[in-house]
Amino acid sequence: MTGDINLPTLPPAPATGPRPAPAVGELLKLLEPQTGLIDAGKTVNAEVLALKQGGEAFQLLLKLTLEGGRQTLVQAASNQPLPLGSNVAVSQTASGDLAISLQQALSANVAALTRIDTQQLPVGTLLQAKVLTSQMLPQGAGQPALYRSLVSVLNNALSGTTLTLESPQPLRVGSLLSAVVQGAQTLDFVPLSGLRDQLAVSQQLATQQSRQGSLEGLLSALQNLPRNADLPADLRAAVERVLAGMPDLAQVSNPKVLAQLLHNSGALLEAKLLAGQNPLVPPLDMKGSLLRLVAELMPALPAGTNLNAILAANTLAQMLPSFVRSPLGTLGQMGARTAPGGFPLPERLLQRLEGENSLENLLRLAAGAISRLQSHQLSSLEQTGTTADGRLQTTWQMEIPMRTLQDIVPLQVKFQREEPAPDKDEPERKIERDAKKMLWRVELAFDMEPLGPLQIQAQLSEGKLSSQLWASRPFTASLIESHLGSLRERLVASGLNVGDLDCHLGTPPRGPKTGLEQRWVDETA
Repeated sequence: MTGDINLPTLPPAPATGPRPAPAVGELLKLLEPQTGLIDAGKTVNAEVLALKQGGEAFQLLLKLTLEGGRQTLVQAASNQPLPLGSNVAVSQTASGDLAISLQQALSANVAALTRIDTQQLPVGTLLQAKVLTSQMLPQGAGQPALYRSLVSVLNNALSGTTLTLESPQPLRVGSLLSAVVQGAQTLDFVPLSGLRDQLAVSQQLATQQSRQGSLEGLLSALQNLPRNADLPADLRAAVERVLAGMPDLAQVSNPKVLAQLLHNSGALLEAKLLAGQNPLVPPLDMKGSLLRLVAELMPALPAGTNLNAILAANTLAQMLPSFVRSPLGTLGQMGARTAPGGFPLPERLLQRLEGENSLENLLRLAAGAISRLQSHQLSSLEQTGTTADGRLQTTWQMEIPMRTLQDIVPLQVKFQREEPAPDKDEPERKIERDAKKMLWRVELAFDMEPLGPLQIQAQLSEGKLSSQLWASRPFTASLIESHLGSLRERLVASGLNVGDLDCHLGTPPRGPKTGLEQRWVDETA
């Protein structure tokens, strides 16, 4: 399905069909009969927590607030959908079912948005939603078919709200919908076959970040292994292979060596495998070396080791209250997601568990290190796409551990490239002709003694370079500030047109927008 999806200008009408609408009340049939739930002649407030379509009927999960403030959850079936979050007054009939007034049912549908606030979601914003219902609307003779759906928004500022949509084709109930905001009442459908499913990437990223551990913790443990440790030959070779891939500061300062290190950081492992390359042939790929280390560690563990318990220790439990989790699972409602972090990834050192021997601890640390590299890869995917002004943004995010004397310093790196929007008048124009118009951004983050935590952002566009530096320690900020003049002279001598060069105390500001939606410096302002 392609094309526009519209938000209707009027509140949605009640479900259509051959049945006549009740004049006094709309019946909600309880899936599990409960007599005496509500006293005769009394009404109580009900909030819709979940909605699921099943054929011609709809299943609702309602939270009733009874007398005295006591709350209970009930499941009911209805002939028309009520939007998530809507509130209605319900009473109980003589047959034991619930009833709401027809006017209440109509008013409840106002809870489903029929207009998007473009201040919250600017034009060009990618919206992800889950389709809850789909109904065909009655049309006059010769008129094209029109379908109305309720969808639950899963991302952005409208997360958790319900939208009412109209489309020329039915939306499959339970499917994920991707659309770009075109206006207050128009969405442009984005086929998942032509675009990665950003929601799935975000969910997997949240999972990986909960499991990830610091590369520094693993590499320090490998360096501190006793020389006389009784390790199998293959495991010892795997350990040496990982340590051999760690450069020193002088190597990272060499542009050619640095390019090779970035290529072998693990961010491109899957691409190498698809191309038929062996990641264990020098120069070694960091992620491939870690995977090989895990493969050699597992058979070397003592007999009876509980692998599930070891690896599960990397995961942070994310629990919903039990009274919500069980009913929502019954109705197939999607649970809440944790928001993935930005750049740089936060440090997370996995603590050694009591009673673990060295090999078990190494396995946990190695699994956490692999999850950290995968977090960088997924962050790259999440920040790759089309910007609001039509530019194609591509992101590469990675991490390189390096030696500085006796310390291990992880260097986090992020590259972003923005290509100009296609020229509508010259669609055949080759991208090489726009190379100078590409916008490049680079971010670095590391913590090196005695300088402390440092973050650097640089932007290059049409030969003009601008850079911002942030230092967490006042001494470091003052030291960098005193050398900015020398840095500018060296950059100019390299043939660059240098714009702003500034150093700040603290860390870069991180607003609610992602890198895909904003630039550090607007060169056209």
